[in-house]
Amino acid sequence: MGGASPIAADNTYIPIRAIRLMDVETKVAMVRDLAEEVVTEAELRAVFENDAHPIAYDGFEPSGIAPIHFGLQRARNVKKMLECGVKFKLYLADYFAFINNKLDGDLDHIRTAGKYFAEIWKASGLDTDRVEIVWAKDLMESLDYWDRVMKVGKATTLERVKRAITIMGRKEGEAVSAAQLFYPVMQVTDIFHMDVSICEMGMDQRKANMLAREVADKYKWRKPVAVHHSLMLGLQGIPQGVDVKGDSDSAMEYKMSKSNPNSAIYMHDTEEQIRKKVSGAYCPERVVEGNPMFNWLRLVILKDMHEGIVIERPERFGGRFEASGYAELVRLYQEGRLHPADLKGYVAARLEEQIRPVREHFEKNAHARELYEAVKGYRITK
Repeated sequence: MGGASPIAADNTYIPIRAIRLMDVETKVAMVRDLAEEVVTEAELRAVFENDAHPIAYDGFEPSGIAPIHFGLQRARNVKKMLECGVKFKLYLADYFAFINNKLDGDLDHIRTAGKYFAEIWKASGLDTDRVEIVWAKDLMESLDYWDRVMKVGKATTLERVKRAITIMGRKEGEAVSAAQLFYPVMQVTDIFHMDVSICEMGMDQRKANMLAREVADKYKWRKPVAVHHSLMLGLQGIPQGVDVKGDSDSAMEYKMSKSNPNSAIYMHDTEEQIRKKVSGAYCPERVVEGNPMFNWLRLVILKDMHEGIVIERPERFGGRFEASGYAELVRLYQEGRLHPADLKGYVAARLEEQIRPVREHFEKNAHARELYEAVKGYRITK
């Protein structure tokens, strides 16, 4: 079973030999492990049974400097999907950012930010030869695209669309422009126009994916499987007593946001900035729920939930601390066996390990640095 990896029609590499040996149940388990929700697992299994290399996608508005959920979490999840044999499309939603008035609605600035995003993925270790980067502007040149937009719009109601505008970071009931009402319909259209089998996106995009599944039922189109990963918490965490389980709209208020510097660690932060931000983050003693330290460990820092954790402490503070994996770390922290300051020090050091190569790429690569400096100078708008 040797030989080179085959190449797909779109010039992206079909995953390597190890993928051919992976059975369906292993693929399903890998995808399930990176997700908070899979709708539905049975459909995901059927996708892998019928197609060794199904298409998955995630989309982004180019709209500012990249925080760690964009760089680290996105790269990690795409790598895992590639291991399962998936052909991944990263969608740069330039016209969506324009509609949503990001970067003052300046398309030139938005497209420069999109090129900067692609550099972030490359610097984060994502093999850009094995993923396809798709621009919204290229899809929208097709009359077939707009024909499908009309069909999607006809299959839903204005009220249903209004409920879905939270996918663009707006609150339900908030006043929006006429163009912004097209946003959910266009996002759903993208899924069908790119022939997507798996939507691998954050929980904040759930309403669009559920709408796509409803539209698929009405037209007997391919129904996409919705794989929703957890949102990375901002530095402020979720205060005790606040319950956002099952409420993706409320959870969005506490997520890390590139437009809110008080919530985010960025892919260009220095080691000193990382340590200072983590030091001031929400992290109550013995509290795991709503604690960003545990959220980040689970979503980007640990390679898997069984990775051993070692924290060096002075003898007077307990000496060397060890946990066999995430579950034991949670238990020991809840028992008061690890102080928040020691946990924060460990998290900051691990984040620095992952961010440093990206930061250095932008320092050493003239083209990347030029893109970063340009985007850094743009006014961030919401």
